[in-house]
Amino acid sequence: MENTDDMVQSVVGVIFSKNRQECPEPIKAVVQGNIPKWLQGTLLRNGPGIHTVGEMSYNHWFDGLSLLHSFTFKNGDVFYRSKYLRSDTYNSNMEANRIVVSEFGTMAYPDPCKNIFSKAFTYLSHVVPEFTDNCLINIIKLGNDYYASSETNFIRKINPQSLDTLEKVDYLKYVTVNLATSHPHYDNEGNTFNMGTSIGDKGRTKYLIFKVPSTVADTDKKKSPLKSAEVLCSIPAHRLLSPSYYHSFGMTENYVILIEQPLKLDIVKLATAYFRGVNWASCISFHDDEKTLFHIVDKRTKKAVAEKFYTDALVFYHHINAYEEDGHIVFDIIAYKDNSLYEMFYMANLRKDLTQETALTSIPVCKRFVVPLQHDKKTEVGANLVKIPTTTATAVKDKDGDIFCDAEILCEGIELPRINYDYNGKKYRYVYASHVEWRPIPTKIVKFDTMTKKMLEWTDDMCWPAEPLFVPDPDGKEEDDGIILSSIVSSDPNKSSFLLILDAKTFKEVGRASVKANVHLDLHGLFIPDNN
Repeated sequence: MENTDDMVQSVVGVIFSKNRQECPEPIKAVVQGNIPKWLQGTLLRNGPGIHTVGEMSYNHWFDGLSLLHSFTFKNGDVFYRSKYLRSDTYNSNMEANRIVVSEFGTMAYPDPCKNIFSKAFTYLSHVVPEFTDNCLINIIKLGNDYYASSETNFIRKINPQSLDTLEKVDYLKYVTVNLATSHPHYDNEGNTFNMGTSIGDKGRTKYLIFKVPSTVADTDKKKSPLKSAEVLCSIPAHRLLSPSYYHSFGMTENYVILIEQPLKLDIVKLATAYFRGVNWASCISFHDDEKTLFHIVDKRTKKAVAEKFYTDALVFYHHINAYEEDGHIVFDIIAYKDNSLYEMFYMANLRKDLTQETALTSIPVCKRFVVPLQHDKKTEVGANLVKIPTTTATAVKDKDGDIFCDAEILCEGIELPRINYDYNGKKYRYVYASHVEWRPIPTKIVKFDTMTKKMLEWTDDMCWPAEPLFVPDPDGKEEDDGIILSSIVSSDPNKSSFLLILDAKTFKEVGRASVKANVHLDLHGLFIPDNN
């Protein structure tokens, strides 16, 4: 068996550097094992697929051009297809045969043969430059439509069956956000909630929470669902010219949780990055001497809770879940002590001979915070306000009257967390995730029990699993009645990549669907059942 260090170096070449070939027509996978009869629908995923254009390469793995792929289940058979998102960015780069559109980790410059001044004036005319529409992070749903998304103001509508790229949609035409998350939430009625940052609107920088209704008027059927978007609440940034970066947020039945972390975007640096010859990612920095603020917004009143809740400096990307219990809000996140995770995905760092000295300086930690919304206002300074007996998380009033929240550590080493989404915003038990140690590249997927703290795992030689996604059994009675789907890239030249199917309860392999295609390691996605 190949040792782990050799495996890591092998996967860097196979996954992180090599361009993938698309597979635009569906091919039938070879199925081993048994696929549940009830599993009918399409697993739709998104992630970077092109890392080099002509003689130019992207600096960061998260900059690669979006490649959509899908696994469709039909009566026990599985069909695979993939297509590049035909974004304006993709088309411009392909036409020029070089990288001409900037990404967050890669600043592109105009062809020297063209008029550089026209490009310069374009940048000067905007406090925030126009971003890419290379929507490579996730697939989101608005109304009955599906969109490829990243974290800019652009999303691209797609056909979830053919993977064809449709119209380009600009959030700014509907809500004034320059940046928006790729991890929206959906309520029981199918309404979509998301959050974005409005930079410099009327001289203010703020965070906007907005809602997109699940249905639109008959007269608006051909228009974007965003036409009916409603801003629920705006929260001023703690620092006007340095808003927080955030990748996701939490939501319960009645509340939205925004974590304003001290991973800050410097707007002045952002506006001048092109002229200074640096990428946009360099305009984000971690301030370990600052607090992490918890903003709690009541969806019913559309106002933020007045009390101030905070914790120590941390970096996080993914919320797991949040719920309400006995006058408290409980929320779980994956947290780091610094920003080394993003740094490790620069291509130069991925190509290094990874050792424990050169890899992650901060492993992911699953933290549970508890915010006491209902507490005795006369409680003395230093007393713990958390009254839930099942957690060691605390919340203590300080001398200024603000409340410092200290987390319970649930586990370490997991990322890309998913849950049974039927339990989103509700008390839950199980997390499905990738397992990360001191390397940024997961070799396992796991099931973590937040109650018993026990962990089940799946791993296989020379196999590199993507984010595990839970699909519920329609006749299931318990939270973990269902299956786990994960696209697996094999770096073994004698084996095909495949879709892994696990029993979510036992975490035992039910089957796999192998495909002779150039499968890429994806980031996020969703499952679309046939009845949708």
